[in-house]
Order: sequence, then structure tokens, then C-alpha cells
Amino acid sequence: MDLTLLYRGPLASCDYDCPYCPFAKRRDSSEQLRADRAALERFTAWAAAQTGDRLSVLFTPWGEGLVRSWYRRALTELSRLPHIRRVAIQTNLSCRTDWLTEGGADLGTLALWCTYHPGQTPYDRFLAKCRELAAHGVRFSVGVVGLPEHLPEARRLRAALPPEVYLWVNAAEGRTYTEAEAARWTALDPLFPYSRHPHRSAGLPCRTGESVISVDGDGTVRRCHFVPAELGNLYDGSYRRALRPRACPLAVCDCHIGYVHLETLPLYDVFAGGVLERVPAAPSQGQQVGPLRLDVIT
Repeated sequence: MDLTLLYRGPLASCDYDCPYCPFAKRRDSSEQLRADRAALERFTAWAAAQTGDRLSVLFTPWGEGLVRSWYRRALTELSRLPHIRRVAIQTNLSCRTDWLTEGGADLGTLALWCTYHPGQTPYDRFLAKCRELAAHGVRFSVGVVGLPEHLPEARRLRAALPPEVYLWVNAAEGRTYTEAEAARWTALDPLFPYSRHPHRSAGLPCRTGESVISVDGDGTVRRCHFVPAELGNLYDGSYRRALRPRACPLAVCDCHIGYVHLETLPLYDVFAGGVLERVPAAPSQGQQVGPLRLDVIT
């Protein structure tokens, strides 16, 4: 089996408090952190034991995972296993970066999806960490939320990053962009049109529930983070019987980690080899990133 897993455990604490973030922020108690650690270690042990499968794993925590040692350890350990195709995590990059080179991680397998949050961290500090990643050959993408007040910082960041580092832009939740506004963001991220509008998805084929699944801290398997119906449990193997081609039951899909798996969009070709970490096949500043097809953007 070739399976992609989106893991989201109970961790909800974050060192940032972004006003536009849809995730609930709170300070986890010591007991909650212990529960998150136990859940992650259970998942990591399960993934390590699946030597007959090919697995790709993306950690999508509600909070910031890399400030916790158990997430850094999980990424490192999984990256060294031959049956793990890719292991990646969404992060604000507030943690130190030396763990990537000092802990024995396989940088051919490990990757980072990094988000820059202006106002939450100094620009120079974030840029310095990006440069450290690039210098050590870490595979990563960088992005921002497309709010008007973020545009100058996003332009500044794009100009400072190595040309081969893809800078993505997420449309702000609930925001409608004029053609002029969209053009400004598209100048930074040629793929911004895919994020600009929610995608009609009802009845359309999607890889989630067949080759992509969502897993929570208890091992409950769902097709994706956005469809609550359960497919079984990871640890008793009951989810396997439920894997099959499925049409999306929702009217629209407006999050990249969801619509990237829609079979009606060409994003598996655009992000070939980098779907989980959001790294296009051939990113380059000033060049089109992948086969952008406006006819399939809805």
C-alpha cells in the first residue's frame, strides 16, 4: 500500500497568537502535553512497523509542534526509515534549526512547510532561519497569509529568499480579492489563483479516503480533516477495509491540504514530489510554477 497520512494529535498550544488563525489557541497543561506525546509516540511506532507499505506523513498540529522535543524526534526517526517516502510538518519555524543536522535526520526524506507570521516574529529572525535551512539543504517552502498589511513583508521576503525556495500565499479566510489585489499576490505566488476561491468539490473524485487519510491522536481515521465521518481505526487495522475511491461529500473545499488531493485539479503534477511540503516540481522566482490552468480553478 502507498498511503499518505495527515496526522493531527491533541496538541493545541502555540507560541504565536495570530488574529487570523482559524485554529483555537490555548496553553496546554502538563497532562495534555503528556497525552499528546504519548499519542505521537504511538503513531510513530505504528508507522515504523509498517514496513510492508510505503508511507508519507504530514503532521498538521493545531499548535506549534517543533518547539516540542517529541515532534522533532518523530520527524528524525521516521525520516531514517526506508519505507517512509516523505515526512513533513507545518511549522511557524520558531524553534531552533540545529536539530535537523545534529540529530541524524535524513534530509532526503524530511521536509518543512513554514509559515511567516508578520507581527509575531521579527522579520530578520525568520529570514535567518530560512537561510539556515537553505544552507543545510533542508527541503522547505515558505508562505504567508494574503492580508493587505502582509504584502510589503511578503515582497521583502520573496526578494531575500533563494530563488529556488517557493513562497506560497494563502488567501485569507472569508476575504474576497479584487482583480488588482489578486494580481499583486499572484506576482509573488503564481499559484495564488488556486487559493483565491474555494473549489467546488461536491461529487468530484478525491484521493482522500483511498490513498490519503487523516488520523487523530486516538487513531481514528477519517478521509480528511474536513469530513467528520469515520473510516475505522489505525491501530486495529479496521480502516483498511474502508479505503476506496470516493467523491467529495462537501459543497466546497477551501484549504490547500484538502483541495490539493482533488483529482480534478492538476496539483499532483504541479507539486510532483513535494505535495506534503508544498514544494512545486520546479519552483523558480520569475517563472511559472507548474502548469497553471485557470480553466480548472473554480
